[in-house]
Amino acid sequence: MVGERQYFGTDGIRGRVGSSVINAEFALRLGYAAGRVLTREHRESARPIVLIGKDTRISGYMLESALEAGLSAAGIDVLLAGPMPTPAVAYLTRALRLSAGIVISASHNPYFDNGIKFFSSDGMKLPDEVELRIEQALAEPVGCVFSEKLGRAKRLNDAAGRYIEFCKSGFPADLDLVGLKLVVDAAHGAAYHIAPSVFEELGATVSRIGCAPDGLNINDGVGATAPDALVKAVVTAQADLGIALDGDADRLLMVDGTGRLYNGDELLYVIVADRLRRGPVAGVVGTLMTNLAFEHRMRELNVPFERAAVGDRYVLAMLQQKGWLYGGEGSGHLICLDRHTTGDGIVAALQVLAAMQRQRKPLSELLDGLRLYPQKLVNVPLAPGLDWRTHEGLNQAREEVERQLDGKGRVLIRASGTEPKLRLMVEAADAALVDGCLETLSASLR
Repeated sequence: MVGERQYFGTDGIRGRVGSSVINAEFALRLGYAAGRVLTREHRESARPIVLIGKDTRISGYMLESALEAGLSAAGIDVLLAGPMPTPAVAYLTRALRLSAGIVISASHNPYFDNGIKFFSSDGMKLPDEVELRIEQALAEPVGCVFSEKLGRAKRLNDAAGRYIEFCKSGFPADLDLVGLKLVVDAAHGAAYHIAPSVFEELGATVSRIGCAPDGLNINDGVGATAPDALVKAVVTAQADLGIALDGDADRLLMVDGTGRLYNGDELLYVIVADRLRRGPVAGVVGTLMTNLAFEHRMRELNVPFERAAVGDRYVLAMLQQKGWLYGGEGSGHLICLDRHTTGDGIVAALQVLAAMQRQRKPLSELLDGLRLYPQKLVNVPLAPGLDWRTHEGLNQAREEVERQLDGKGRVLIRASGTEPKLRLMVEAADAALVDGCLETLSASLR
């Protein structure tokens, strides 16, 4: 059984820049600790090599240098990929037969946050037990190997080109995007120099927003967490579709030419339904947040469906456990294990586009058969030290809400794994009922 981890959360280590964990000193110790663990487990004659990629936050320079120093002190060679999507680091780590990959990113968070997460040599997120061993190694003093054993560092200059070709390789060779006018929103994040090229090289005409990072504007009013900018841009440009990624490009939302926004549940349905046209689908994994209508539709299609805990790492773990290929979250984390080892916004967008091109139908028609129930989520700041599970007012409000829903909907309350916030979700067929129930829950915490 894996012990309790102090630093690693559901998506690596994350926090405010300058906090007790997201600073240069801690990053150096983390690099050294990770290097020590890799050295102990590395049984080959050649020394371990680790790839470091990052998003566009200004703090990435600081954390990259500190991690590099710690790894070098432990005798680990380092490849520096520069700004690179999280799934690109996963791919390159596997393709180059490296020992591990590190991503410096806080994904959809504001620029003043950052994080550090690891991939294993097979391009999968690092298992919990390995993260625990790294945490244990953090307790050891930082040392340094002899000079002749120090790690070397160099730039991987063709990282972007390699990943662009990988993304394109997952699109059917007999199809293209010629004639499609797209707007691509990279959230001023890690895919700003990659995503537009992928779609252009497949034949689309691409307009860009959120592709001018300055170190401080990542996810600021653009991207998958702020899709209104994309909706407006698609309608203004009279484009066929819009594609929104988040800061590290592992999330996807899409917008059609009418300005309608499609979330992760809907896009996962399009991918699964398209696969069903060509053969059986063993099963699909969602999360506790997946819309109830999606579950009902899978049942109608005789496709097994299971819910994992919230977080793409848990979706991936359940997919591996069951031997299934497709899963995702409404937030836009979509996993297609027949295309990649992890969630990938660009790869997922190409699967949706392939379904559209193959069937010669707009996105709206590919959603025939799925009508999502009204579902709303609010994030309430969680005061330090507050135990929401024993909060009397919240528990009373929850009982009242469940009486109102009376089996016709569901309520979900959970703490964020990446932020000091409590997530309140209510879902029901009646939108007014959803709003009222959310207000009752939120008011109990004010």
